Amino acid sequence: MKVDREKCIGCVLCSQDCPIGAITVVDKKAAIGEECVECGACLRVCPTGALIPETEPIANTVQCECCPIKCQIKPEKTGACLRYTNRNGELVRNVPLHSLVDVKDIIGEEPAPSIREPLITAIGAGSTYPDYIPAPHIVQYEMQDVDVVTSVTEAPLSYSGVKIKIDTDHPLGGETAPVIFNRKVVGHLCTEEYGSKILSIGGVNLLTGENGLTVARCIAELANRRRLKLKVKGGAGLEIQIGQHPIINREEVESMRVGCGSAVAGLFAPYIKKAADEVIVIDAHVTSLFTEHEAGRFLGTKPRGIHLKFRRSTPGRYFGEPGNGWGGTPVEDPRDIIESIDMKLAYPGMTVLITESTGKNAAMFQLTSRGGLEKISLSAEARELVDRIHDNCEPSRVSGIYVGGAGGSTRAGVTTFPIKLTQAIHNNKAVLTVGGAPTFILPGGGITFLVDVEKVKVNAFTWVPTPATVAPVEVTMKLKDYLDIGGHRESIKTLDELKQYLKREG
Repeated sequence: MKVDREKCIGCVLCSQDCPIGAITVVDKKAAIGEECVECGACLRVCPTGALIPETEPIANTVQCECCPIKCQIKPEKTGACLRYTNRNGELVRNVPLHSLVDVKDIIGEEPAPSIREPLITAIGAGSTYPDYIPAPHIVQYEMQDVDVVTSVTEAPLSYSGVKIKIDTDHPLGGETAPVIFNRKVVGHLCTEEYGSKILSIGGVNLLTGENGLTVARCIAELANRRRLKLKVKGGAGLEIQIGQHPIINREEVESMRVGCGSAVAGLFAPYIKKAADEVIVIDAHVTSLFTEHEAGRFLGTKPRGIHLKFRRSTPGRYFGEPGNGWGGTPVEDPRDIIESIDMKLAYPGMTVLITESTGKNAAMFQLTSRGGLEKISLSAEARELVDRIHDNCEPSRVSGIYVGGAGGSTRAGVTTFPIKLTQAIHNNKAVLTVGGAPTFILPGGGITFLVDVEKVKVNAFTWVPTPATVAPVEVTMKLKDYLDIGGHRESIKTLDELKQYLKREG
């Protein structure tokens, strides 16, 4: 990499984004160090075109083939991903392969089998109020020859919400756009995940805001797997129910994409090579052009002279953009994705297959002598590819994760020393479950848990007009550990006492 000092304005964007710190800015001009591997990160951010890449292989370097970047790594230097070093002309992985034994001290001890599941759930248990009193039920029993205690309460949680995952490539709206329920803002649209859109509903700021009652109701109804109509401001209308297909702008979405366009190129490369002379997989995130793509080149393809309108990332991979057309892009006629065709590489009669990453829509074209694309029927090989893509798509569905921060009532119901309960949970000496379902405890401070609502009995969640949502929370631990953290010894019931209570309650 070289620097055109006349064009360089010393903006430092290149040095900030260089993954290996190979660029410094001296006297308001960029300087390239020996560590440079020609990864091209600086080219992407330079606003003036002041950086000039090498076009020929650099002497004494080893070209890495582990990703499309193809770093050229000098002796004893490391690639952009920081994983490989050139040692005596060979690329060596910087970190050796680890066994489970090697990471056991980091993972920590798993919870003992005797405390992984509670004897009873908090569904129907009642709440702890005011917070300082013991939980409604604290039960001692023997599990696998170990004395165990489970404490249960239906906990009101102001710090709570649901994360809704919608499997679709359909655009829902701009990231951070407000999500509306009953004409009130209840959340926002988050960043997209692989093949899915994420809604964040609730959270303490919305629960304690002017729309708090509506927010609490929305969280509880979604967690209880009821069907709700939502609207993304400036975007799509939604009808969603956890466990079911989403309805987006009144259209039921039945399948999600098997992967982005680049993933499709890699997953089905042998079928793509047979399907047509050139194959384009349209995708709003990463669209692939097969003869340029690494998977195609590995199978011996050569570029056919087709250039796409989307922004090029690495060979054969193009960043798309969201829209209501093919593959969740703005493209309505698949031919419109093509910017130009170089007839020095292309030829009359050449076939071009364009498909979505779901295989739902696909079209085949033949190149005319004047460089136009004439639509033709899918060949048998093209149909086989499209069917294979479609058959490998999963059903599109709505999923939900309830997120809660265990505050006063949850902790006070277990112990008079809340910090000790927090420590016990993070050290796997206590296990927190929701309606008996396993949870994931977020690392760091506090007790913030995630639970898949489909593993919790329907209608186990509710809400109160404080406003807050209410979740059934259980804490299970060994009796000895429970007493060590200052548990409510005087409130412990034996199993016989619990049975008598249940008998009285009918």
